[in-house]
Amino acid sequence: MAVSWIFPFLFPLFSTANLSTTWINSYSPPHSVNFSDGSIVTPILVKESFGPSYACGFYCNGNCETYIFAIFIVSTYDDPAVVWSANRNNPVRINATLQLTLGGNLVLRDADGTLVWSTNTTDKSVAGLKFTHLGNLVLFDVNNVTVWQSFDHPTDSLVPGQKLIPGQKLTASVSATNWTEGGLYSFSATNSGLIALVESSPPQTYFKRSITNLTDSKASNYVMYLNGSLSLFTNSNDSEILVSVAPVSSAQFMKLEFDGHLKVYEWQDQWKEVNDIFTFSIGECGYPMVCGRYGICSNGQCSCPKSSSDSTNYFRQINDRQPNLGCSEITKMTCNDSKNHRYLKLNDMNYFAFGADIIDTDMTTCKNACLRNCSCKAAIFGYASNSSKGECHLPSEIFSLMNNEKDKTRYNSYAFLKVQNETQRKRHVNGAIVGSVTGISILGIIIGCIIFTFWKKRKEDEVEEHYLDNMPGMPVRFSYDDLKSAAENFSKKLGEGGFGSVFGGTLKDDTKIAVKCLDGIGKAKKSFLSEVETIGSIHHLSLVQLIGFCAQKSHRLLVYEFMSNGSLDKWIYSGNQEIVLDWKCRKKIIHDIDKGLAYLHDECRQKILHLDIKPQNILLDEKYDAKLSDFGLSKLIDRTQSKVVTTMRGTPGYLAPEWLSAVITEKVDVYSFGVVVLEILCGRKNFEPSEPEEQRLLMSLLKRKAEEGRLMDLIDKRSEDMQLYKEEVVDTMQVAAWCLQRDYTKRPSMSTVVMVIEGAVDVEKSLDYNFLVPQTVSDINIIDSAPLLPSILSGPR
Repeated sequence: MAVSWIFPFLFPLFSTANLSTTWINSYSPPHSVNFSDGSIVTPILVKESFGPSYACGFYCNGNCETYIFAIFIVSTYDDPAVVWSANRNNPVRINATLQLTLGGNLVLRDADGTLVWSTNTTDKSVAGLKFTHLGNLVLFDVNNVTVWQSFDHPTDSLVPGQKLIPGQKLTASVSATNWTEGGLYSFSATNSGLIALVESSPPQTYFKRSITNLTDSKASNYVMYLNGSLSLFTNSNDSEILVSVAPVSSAQFMKLEFDGHLKVYEWQDQWKEVNDIFTFSIGECGYPMVCGRYGICSNGQCSCPKSSSDSTNYFRQINDRQPNLGCSEITKMTCNDSKNHRYLKLNDMNYFAFGADIIDTDMTTCKNACLRNCSCKAAIFGYASNSSKGECHLPSEIFSLMNNEKDKTRYNSYAFLKVQNETQRKRHVNGAIVGSVTGISILGIIIGCIIFTFWKKRKEDEVEEHYLDNMPGMPVRFSYDDLKSAAENFSKKLGEGGFGSVFGGTLKDDTKIAVKCLDGIGKAKKSFLSEVETIGSIHHLSLVQLIGFCAQKSHRLLVYEFMSNGSLDKWIYSGNQEIVLDWKCRKKIIHDIDKGLAYLHDECRQKILHLDIKPQNILLDEKYDAKLSDFGLSKLIDRTQSKVVTTMRGTPGYLAPEWLSAVITEKVDVYSFGVVVLEILCGRKNFEPSEPEEQRLLMSLLKRKAEEGRLMDLIDKRSEDMQLYKEEVVDTMQVAAWCLQRDYTKRPSMSTVVMVIEGAVDVEKSLDYNFLVPQTVSDINIIDSAPLLPSILSGPR
């Protein structure tokens, strides 16, 4: 079959191009070709062959509002197979252009002229562009020497003749329909062989194939996809087959799939799978997420861990109809309740990434090591013949487990999953405190209101100090003089808020701190107790760390870790800042915030509602990691409660509509998060009085732009980098819109938001952009909450 049969209307088509050539993405025939799967291609360069042919050009995979510039294999009888793409994270629209400039740079621009991708080869003496018979797109100089080639920038696929050198890797897409880079899996070459990883923290290996006759471990070796193999070549031109592949009889390519499989496809009247490379070595149950988190894989079937000694269930299916999605804990494990931790013993159980953390040890030592470490989620123990000389693995993140029953004759293996007993801790009331309060009441009745008030105030201070001293898990208590000295007599003011000011300081061990000094004795005292009890008892990377506090006479001070880059509002609003945050940084900040809120809402024994999410309460460290701060208005909700009635608190502009009824859920934080995300993406405040009247309210502007299909107009124009990722930014803008739904029941949970940002879940399609409910200043009565009891909060996760 000649290529002319495939593109009969497009000739002449070429495999080379000269400088100053421009191609336009147009879907009107004869410029494009439709395929049966709904995909559309607009070819630019084609390498003619008898059979399936390589082509490069604009491609869409069914959702033809956006396109990628890609290399694909095409035929008359089946749909195209994409083997490389330049912009899978940032697709373009109709009328986008690809240009080989006079300076030798291959540049992709969206329809509005925004730069999306380039080879960055200006002034490198590029003479032209060619497309080879191997499917390699090459920029060459006047001596026909390669300046840039697509083979050096693999995405998720390899074709025969392509190398994979150390430092290069295949990265899986998010899902079968979401082709963006960001999946869990990667496959790379090292100087000594091949390795496949699940990109956890830290990464965990699930497949490895090493060279056996390696003589120089520092040599710059490479792997090549040949006819029938993946082979490693050394500097001395020696080679060794690492993986056997079905011999090539037609067009062929291998692809790292979103589920971690490395599959080989070949054209046989249609695309057919001819190899599943990893499965031959690790089996169907050897993939990290074959049965989801905490799922057990047995002969390709998925189930949840169960106790063999009692009827207690500690895990349940996330979806009964889809057991491969994994299992969730029925009772969340909390570090503050370690006395109620126990092990769920699973016999004949192994783990895909078993790496010995402790060797030559016994089962008891292995289990005790995990109990002492709160971040440890399981003790996995295995031995061959001597149980006192076994190996112990202590993972902090549990993916799928593997049933090892078939191999128990030669290897004994056990998994001890750390679980939380359902026994609820009882709140203990100090008898002395009760007696004191009773005494105060009687004395007040006898000697009068004036003496009672004075005595009660003094007793409240004593009770508060005694109460804080006896709370478990509290941070360090400082004296006022110590903090006054550390903060240099409170001379370095960092900022101020509703209840006091914040000063910089340094402890004696040179630890930099931020000291929050609360003013007043009424609301400020409640805010102080609330903040000490809430954040003092919980720990998460996305929550600012409370190092200590001072409660001495009338002094109320909180000591936090120092966040060198201050609050988020200084970085996202238009102003005179020297550095404008790029998209990668903003996306990470959003993800840090959503993970912190998801922890407060879903991973503590009771839900913690922050109730004052705004950029001023989000702090950035030296790496621009974002952390939630200021828990002075926080409130707890029992997990048996779906709603709570309370007085309005928070900051105007970030308050959810349901505050007007005083009946709230954790979705008020979701709404505030949506406002903050919108401000981060647009680089402006939700209400900006300096703007023309029709643009002052950002959410009204969002509604209008959504109706016009022009959400891209809202992206922060100060950042050129943000303009490069318009599609991804708009996707995140729709996440914000989902969080801003006027009906709180239609907003996602923060755990769902986390999965959306990570690409595991899609945004709700039918969104209502009528966000606003009329509010007046008189509607808003901001107060602070009653103290929170820390005994029911979780510890580190």
